[in-house]
Amino acid sequence: MTNTQKLLEFAKINNGIITTAMVVKAGISRGILKYLSDTGSLEKVSRGVYTLPEAWEDEFVNIQNRYKRGIYSFETALFLCDLTDRTPRRFNMVFPATYNLSGPKQEGIICSNSKEPFYSLGIIDLTTPGGNKVRGYCAERTLCDILRRRNHTDIQIVIDAFKTYTARKKKNIPLLSEYARLLRVEKRLRAYLEVLL
Repeated sequence: MTNTQKLLEFAKINNGIITTAMVVKAGISRGILKYLSDTGSLEKVSRGVYTLPEAWEDEFVNIQNRYKRGIYSFETALFLCDLTDRTPRRFNMVFPATYNLSGPKQEGIICSNSKEPFYSLGIIDLTTPGGNKVRGYCAERTLCDILRRRNHTDIQIVIDAFKTYTARKKKNIPLLSEYARLLRVEKRLRAYLEVLL
């Protein structure tokens, strides 16, 4: 099997998406991506991200590939964690404290900075509607975050998210309580849980 065939097969396995980073990690020349793009076997959707022509473009993946240090958060993470059915009109991402936010802000991303250990707290792989993996905050961390930003998150979204979470079989109340303690939203969390549990 030639490297060209390997890349196309790898893209098929990966929901029609392949990135330059994946190609380099596999030890294959990135020049093959340009060749496949020039011949129409792949389409370049953003810098370093290519898809098969028949593949659905996954904006979640494209943005995270452009901003690798960005973690999906707030309303975007609620959507990816299945805690809201409202598709985000704009993406929310958190970046490390020293990250320059001018690039993501120009693209319309709602972004903020966070210091360690809070930046890394609760990062997991989430599945996009297109079936691809991206990094975002877990349900428990996200629920605590929306309580911290109460003035910026629609109260109906907050209530619906907590109702959906507490109705789940797979919920982790001890982890939720621990994150609430670390993020200093215990009192607000208790108010929601007392009503819903």
